[in-house]
Amino acid sequence: MTIKRRSFIQGAGGLALAAGLSRFATPAVAQEKWPNRPVRFIVPLAPGGAIDFVARQCGQVLSQSLGQQIVVENRTGAGGTLGMDSAMRSAPDGYTFLITNDNAASAPHILKLSYDYTKVLLPVIDIAHQPQVFAVHPSLGVSSVKEYVDNAKAHPGVGFASSGVGSNQHVVGEWFAKEAGIKLEHVPYRGAGQAVTDLLAGHVKSAFLGPTALINHHRAGSIKIIAQTSAKRAPTLTDIPTLEESGYKGLVLESWYAAFAPQGIPPELINQVNAAIQQSLADPKLLDNFTKGSLEVVGGTPEALGKLAQADSAKYERLVRELNISAGGG
Repeated sequence: MTIKRRSFIQGAGGLALAAGLSRFATPAVAQEKWPNRPVRFIVPLAPGGAIDFVARQCGQVLSQSLGQQIVVENRTGAGGTLGMDSAMRSAPDGYTFLITNDNAASAPHILKLSYDYTKVLLPVIDIAHQPQVFAVHPSLGVSSVKEYVDNAKAHPGVGFASSGVGSNQHVVGEWFAKEAGIKLEHVPYRGAGQAVTDLLAGHVKSAFLGPTALINHHRAGSIKIIAQTSAKRAPTLTDIPTLEESGYKGLVLESWYAAFAPQGIPPELINQVNAAIQQSLADPKLLDNFTKGSLEVVGGTPEALGKLAQADSAKYERLVRELNISAGGG
């Protein structure tokens, strides 16, 4: 069971030049320049995690290029679904977008929702990809996946933190526990920020989280990252083995971070926003910050994101069923 994604930035040049100049028509407005007021990015998890980081980095560049403020609004709760629901129900006027990760593909199946975000939200652009990482507190006394498994077998019920019930981190943690033959207690948070704080304090002894919020703590020795979930080592995590290298063949999960819009936005506006974000992904400072956060810039068309999101939804549906994952944690 492998979940991995790679794409490439396509056609940024010509589209980007037109991004700030285009006009669009809506049923209510004949010819209105976009944007003529602040644009809202809804982030469904708390500050301190990779989704928030991606949204704010893109927002900073877009605020300058579009001449309007990009307001990042963190709407947390229910494993990120409160924020995703809010974006889904927003007015399709081009002033509210969702910045999320593949939780949009996993959460509906774990939480048994009656709808699938990958089918009811409109894809805009695939922004970046990265692995998840497996981190431990020094007090656990382990420095490898093998040592962690041995410890968990001797002391069943070790807690692992994630950014929420229904998250991709929830899935990979349960997947790893099953493959390793150990019992772990899922400890969900409302985003990575508090999860990282509790991991650093030793209140929770291990975590599956995005590397963005953990790399500096790993380098400082405050926590130790013992594995990453990608098929190959990320360029900025070359000293950290993959779960496959640690003996768990096929246990691969790589996350995507993307922009979506509520239904009803005209296709020409979707294309304009796609071009504007794609232009922001070429900004040297953003690229440098993404690299430091182990984020690989992707870009591409709305159609490419749509295919990716729906394919992952189908795969998460299968994983949730095969691993018997529920909102209760396992």
